[in-house]
Amino acid sequence: MIRVNTAVITFCLLGALPMAASAQSSESGPHEGDREFSISGTGSNDRNFNSGNFGVTGDLGWYLRDNMVAGVRQSVNYADIEGEDVTDDFWNGSTRGYINHQFLDDRARPFIGASLGGIYGDGVKDSAFAGLETGIKYYVQTKTFFLARAEYQFLFSDTDDATDAFQDDGVWAYTVGLGYNF
Repeated sequence: MIRVNTAVITFCLLGALPMAASAQSSESGPHEGDREFSISGTGSNDRNFNSGNFGVTGDLGWYLRDNMVAGVRQSVNYADIEGEDVTDDFWNGSTRGYINHQFLDDRARPFIGASLGGIYGDGVKDSAFAGLETGIKYYVQTKTFFLARAEYQFLFSDTDDATDAFQDDGVWAYTVGLGYNF
């Protein structure tokens, strides 16, 4: 008889999991007036580990509505390049404002957005850039999420360059990280 009760209890608990997950997901995520902080990283290297780069990005945002966040983003990148004739290292950074619109009101929240800022440092020509971005936030707790984002940034020196830069001077930036709403 004890085995039957244990099986019944186990079955009931397993049956309640979808309801518990559903209840948690409806309360997951930000609300208008909340803030958000996230930290992300990126990196790569050649197959012999002779040359490589890594970067860190921090975001601080404010929710204008439950599904719209605006904020500032700071990135710092380091590259160590070894070639046949040269060995060098470079630091660069970028500072930008951004605005994102999130879709869905569940644990998984895809988003699209735009950014505008500047890039500077050793390995780049100091310039302005504008960008389009997309990604997803996945809430693992009610206020904590995983983040994956891809940005297309086009570089320009002045407003006359901006139109041509979208096609000619674009770069992709990818980040994966963690975030928290407070």
